[in-house]
Amino acid sequence: MGRVINIQPVTRIEGHARIAIHLNDDGGVADTRVHVMGMRGFEKFIEGRPAEEVPKIVTRICGICPWMHHLASNKAVDACFEAIIPPAGHKLRELVQSMAYINDKILHFFFLAAPDFVLGPDSDYSVRNVIGIAQQAPDLAKQVVQMRYRGQMMIERFAGKVIHPVAAVAGGFSKPLTETDRKDLLTECRALLEFAKYAMELAKTQIFPKYEWEVENLGAITSGFLGTVRPDGSFTLYDGKLRLMKPNGTFQDFTYQEYTHYLGEHIEPWSYVKFPYAKAWQEGFSMDLKAPKGVYRANTLARINVADFFHTPLAQAELEEFRAKFGRPAQSTLLYHWARLIELLYACERSLELLEDPEITDPHVRNEVVPGAGRGVGCVEAPRGTLIHDYSTDEKGCIARANLIVGTTHNIAPMNLSAHQAADLLIKDGQINQGLLNRVEMAVRAYDP
Repeated sequence: MGRVINIQPVTRIEGHARIAIHLNDDGGVADTRVHVMGMRGFEKFIEGRPAEEVPKIVTRICGICPWMHHLASNKAVDACFEAIIPPAGHKLRELVQSMAYINDKILHFFFLAAPDFVLGPDSDYSVRNVIGIAQQAPDLAKQVVQMRYRGQMMIERFAGKVIHPVAAVAGGFSKPLTETDRKDLLTECRALLEFAKYAMELAKTQIFPKYEWEVENLGAITSGFLGTVRPDGSFTLYDGKLRLMKPNGTFQDFTYQEYTHYLGEHIEPWSYVKFPYAKAWQEGFSMDLKAPKGVYRANTLARINVADFFHTPLAQAELEEFRAKFGRPAQSTLLYHWARLIELLYACERSLELLEDPEITDPHVRNEVVPGAGRGVGCVEAPRGTLIHDYSTDEKGCIARANLIVGTTHNIAPMNLSAHQAADLLIKDGQINQGLLNRVEMAVRAYDP
């Protein structure tokens, strides 16, 4: 066998990873693997804990999307205890999730992905970062930083902690939304919506057209998709039913509790992480680049593929334009970035919808909960994919068993396939350079792992 090219660390992702490109004797790509240290300890950490403590513990799984773990965990605890959530409690939970989404989309697109598009994938790696953007486009950089700061602070002022939150509780939410807070949040969300519209137009007119080849070819694979939809099939991030779509666009809908009938979890000897796959397709699991089996994707592109429509007007208009260009389901990996900006619009629109709902200031935000034995599956759409918390409790209301499928995990198999495709497309006769290796990273970075 030939040599191994290690890209270590993968840059501008939210965590740590290494890409190992295995070359054959002719200098061609034999295999490519994305290695991550994915510890599964939280499933054991929480065993024996009172269930109502767990939503405060699992926020430590991810410092970027702690709200999603907080909410999925609370939903699982509610289901274990058969809790009935007041309407205002549901709406406040969805509100903080939508606002957290705004900040996450700004972070990934402008801080992590944009250097490849604004500065170019072949630019020197020492300046191919957010500091380089600040030097080349200072007005844009200043606006981006201000908008993300405003997004973070509006959550903190209302919910107390923007990182490692404690605001949602078993049975609802910990405090009502006052009229003063509502007006303040409306002001901030309206400003963020204007920025989202600006970002969408900027990307469509000045960024994506420059990289049509990369969007069409880089990391291109064919897969199925997983996401959450409302009963009418429309897009949602907070609550609904799961939809598993095959590569040909046909799909199956199922409840959170039924996920084990549709999804399996595979283990590879060379990786620490689990590889979820579509067990319902009854074809097994394989990461053969030419004929993958059971592979589906989650995250932004998956969500807009599985949804029939958006119920918010700006996001719906963008979805129609997107589908006119790329069809349904769209498969090109770099379209994750385009879908990410559509979701940014939706998160702003949905936040405003919730804030303008008179019921959201109802002081009744929490019902009494009685701990006991049960099983609950809580699910939300985390920025990186469908997040599943599955708990069983004993008669004292303590966690007896837990299984978690974290958003990024759904994309571990497709990330390996996309990295392999990109490396195989670009590396010939063992010849490499920094721009080429960065393009392999771009195929992984699109998934925002």
